[in-house]
Amino acid sequence: MERTTKNYSVLLKHCFVILLGVLMMYPVIWMFMSSLKPSQYIFSDLSLWPKEFTFGNYADGWKGIAGRGFGIYFWNSILICIFVIIGNLISCSMAAFAFGRLDFSLKKLWFAMMMITIMLPQHVKTIPQYIMFKNIDWVDSFLPLITPKFLATEAFFIFLLVQFIRGLPRELDESARIDGCGPVQIYYRMIMPLAFPALVTTALFSFMWTWDDFFSQLLYLNDSALYTVQLGLRLFMDSTGESSWGPMFAMSVLSLVPSLILFFSMQKYFVEGIATTGIKG
Repeated sequence: MERTTKNYSVLLKHCFVILLGVLMMYPVIWMFMSSLKPSQYIFSDLSLWPKEFTFGNYADGWKGIAGRGFGIYFWNSILICIFVIIGNLISCSMAAFAFGRLDFSLKKLWFAMMMITIMLPQHVKTIPQYIMFKNIDWVDSFLPLITPKFLATEAFFIFLLVQFIRGLPRELDESARIDGCGPVQIYYRMIMPLAFPALVTTALFSFMWTWDDFFSQLLYLNDSALYTVQLGLRLFMDSTGESSWGPMFAMSVLSLVPSLILFFSMQKYFVEGIATTGIKG
């Protein structure tokens, strides 16, 4: 009897989780199904399953707007994401290694100041940053979106990597010093290979946050040739009311594909990186 009650309890928990998952996925499912409907039926036909299937939305969406193909927006987003990932991995890992392994003056103070920046709202920095980039003529280019990432400006990633590095045995450093390794060699020969799960987590977060970013790209990019996926989707919205809903939903579905591929291909390391950095003090 007790075993049966336990089985029912487990079954109810699974049913609840499945129901919650379906509710959370419903907007994505609706968007995918709507991308297969003719534009005139998207809001007039309230059923989830299309009465009439069409793949023309994907073809029309890929053609883009005003003669500019949507592929260029994918390329721009991928290019920005690649440089952002490289910048965050290099700069944040170096800063994290310094805080986690090296001894220098006012180390705790600098670390505390870095942690304070995590609590600083992003919009507080928007106007000063824009004025600075405007003065050096970087507006309407990828530089404002990429260059700061090479200067260890992402305090969250530094903190995440510091937590992971602090959990690695210091005996490894001592063994490396006995073999003649200096700080630089310890960094790239010992610490970085062992911190691979945390680096993967940093790369995934960097990609997803940059890929989904809209405000910063809208602020700094004016030329439509430099537009990213998020700005490209906005072009389908017409203020006169003639919005291309079908192509927009189709391209929105395609915009989810890179994030899903990266997440599920790196899920093992992502979970390991989050779990390890979360429990290490």
